[in-house]
Amino acid sequence: MSETLPQQQDAALPTVEDALALGLTRAEYELVCEKQEGPPNQVELAMYSLLWSEHCAYKHSKKLLRTLPTEGRYVVMGPGENAGAVDVGDGLVCAFKVESHNHPSAVEPFQGAATGVGGILRDIFAIGARPIAVLDSLRFGEATSARSRYLLDGTVAGIGHYGNSIGVPTVGGEVYFEEPYEHNCLVNAMALGLAPRERLVRSAAAGPGNVLVLFGASTGRDGIGGASVLASAELGIEGGTAAEGGEPGPSTFPSYDDKRPTVQVGDPFEEKKLLECSLELLEQGLLVALQDLGAAGLTSSAAEMASKGEVGLDIDVRRVPLREPDLEPFEVMVSESQERMLCVVEPAKVDAVLALCEKWEVGGTAIGTITDSGRLRVFAGELLVGDMPVRALVDDCPLYDLAPARPSEPVYPVPAPVIAPGASPRDTLLALLASPNIASRRPLFEHYDAIVQSRTVRRPEQADAAVLQLPDGSALAVSIDCNGRRVAADPYRGTIEAVLECASNLACVGAEPLGTTNNLNFANPEKPHIAWQLTEAVRGLGEACRALEAPIVGGNVSLYNEGASGPIYPTPVIGMVGRLPDAARAGRLGFAREGDTIALVGPFAPSLPASELAKLRGEALPDGLPDIDVGAVRSAQFAVRGAVGVGALSSAHDIAEGGLATALAECCLAGGLGAEVELGGALVHGREAVHGSEAEHGGEDSGDPFEALFGEGSGGFLVSGPVSGVRSLGRRTYVRVIGTVRGQELRIALGGQSMNWSLEELSSAHQALAELFS
Repeated sequence: MSETLPQQQDAALPTVEDALALGLTRAEYELVCEKQEGPPNQVELAMYSLLWSEHCAYKHSKKLLRTLPTEGRYVVMGPGENAGAVDVGDGLVCAFKVESHNHPSAVEPFQGAATGVGGILRDIFAIGARPIAVLDSLRFGEATSARSRYLLDGTVAGIGHYGNSIGVPTVGGEVYFEEPYEHNCLVNAMALGLAPRERLVRSAAAGPGNVLVLFGASTGRDGIGGASVLASAELGIEGGTAAEGGEPGPSTFPSYDDKRPTVQVGDPFEEKKLLECSLELLEQGLLVALQDLGAAGLTSSAAEMASKGEVGLDIDVRRVPLREPDLEPFEVMVSESQERMLCVVEPAKVDAVLALCEKWEVGGTAIGTITDSGRLRVFAGELLVGDMPVRALVDDCPLYDLAPARPSEPVYPVPAPVIAPGASPRDTLLALLASPNIASRRPLFEHYDAIVQSRTVRRPEQADAAVLQLPDGSALAVSIDCNGRRVAADPYRGTIEAVLECASNLACVGAEPLGTTNNLNFANPEKPHIAWQLTEAVRGLGEACRALEAPIVGGNVSLYNEGASGPIYPTPVIGMVGRLPDAARAGRLGFAREGDTIALVGPFAPSLPASELAKLRGEALPDGLPDIDVGAVRSAQFAVRGAVGVGALSSAHDIAEGGLATALAECCLAGGLGAEVELGGALVHGREAVHGSEAEHGGEDSGDPFEALFGEGSGGFLVSGPVSGVRSLGRRTYVRVIGTVRGQELRIALGGQSMNWSLEELSSAHQALAELFS
């Protein structure tokens, strides 16, 4: 052991004011006193304050989360463990989860994002799976903001640094720029891993007399009160602007400086050793249980392991390896120092565990034992410094009922217009392609290694979903998505759209959904209109996942994303994993062959309110979105998935931000081929062409060319291939042949107008982010 702890000095017990300062309410403090049969001491109060925080206890969201579907034919491990897992065949499971590191990233973007990646990777190997991929979902203020550029640069650098260094590919993600995220950026990280099904391990402590071993990095003050405290209260920070002629940086935003000590510091090389050590310990059958140390550090990991196993724990903080010699017992228990794991080991196997830790140079120490007391006792040598009922710590935090109320007036500011009034459809497409929310993400993902581990079949801008080959020749597909602006317009339908978007992305590469994870990013749920957003979003999430048979296997909730200027857009980020039988037939989004037929597929009914074009025009959010026929969308997904899987199509791309014209341009750019398109033909449904009343099938030619070209909505796909393959989709969904792959221009005829764009000018517009973030 490297250092020793000072004896705890006699001191007055903390007061209710101390509890309030740590985030507890008066009523919660009184309940703690009741559970403790007296006022808690410093160690006990610190531990209760973290485990009863919003970040750890989910006290405003747990009741809603219980309504979500969590069981399905592929689910092997559901919510409650470090990550969920689904069966992918051949004796393997895919573990996956998404989590947020929003508030730390708003304070220190590089370390906040880097340790977010490190934390989600530990969740994956904590259940025995080897991490194989990372995705990210990012939100910042408008791209013209100096603060947004500073946060984006730091976040992307942090993600790339950690993922690239540890050797896990970053294979996909998304980023949006919207004013409501100016003071509360969102940094959500998703990870996937593979494991033999029989090697999965759970985190429940078991076996009184077994030993608690802490291994990994030493413990310091970095991160004390970090994720759990920052994520349980509004930042309430006024933004700053860069000094005249200067670059934005930490000193540019001085109101964040006092929160920097709460941000963890990561070391990906230490985590690589920790990963390999953990997996070898499991491979050799040396562990009873395994848990990573994340938010609330040793407090959370130890208490949760004890709660799940219905046992007690005795921990001696003097045995914990320290990187600073003078840590108090409460600091050791709440430190969020990174790259640490906690495991339960039978006494006879402790020496073998410590020997493997020495082999991997991660440092392992026996710090406690499992008891049958049902209490978590903290010692400093022989001195008892904390004694709490495990059930009180973990299970007895009060859960709160929300008081949702639909807002009676607009919540979000109207965006400033950035497109000239009366802009032509031709100019509008170029403006949309240059919009930061649509422009190519290449300047960002070029920071990431997408092909390390040599299993990446489809990477960013090659397909709508990332594709990773499995050992038997099949493949996993994964997508992460959410359009917060549309959720803000209609939390219920907007969330359904986000789920459908993920499933559509999987369909475009030929994958069937297996399971879903989610990260619910919302503002202060104690405010009725935010509670309404959260309630409606969870209702939509549950309905959509049931309809798609893609149950929730785990996730995260991040609340209080709100600053002085107001709340963020409600952002329920959806991550979905699917499987396709043959990796060699994974779909692509780019047009592939001259002469291929192009078709619009599915129940696509575009509308302009809440679209990207509406934002560029400076329009307010609408009060609701159109109804969605989820069954019809699912049928279209099934048809596209099947056609891709049998090789009947050359390309498939779902229609999202920017509508049909933007999707056409993206397909042209991805394939390096032009297209000739005429919007106004027959809708093919089944074996016959259907004319006339096509609106009910999503095939009506709108009287507004802008709506037809740039309107948005669920269920639309743009496919290309031989005419026979394209028309075969009509057996299950709506198909409308609209053109042919040809030449080096995109030509669109609509309502007597004809427009054309060279691939060169489309590409030039699409590279706008390169100029903003060069």
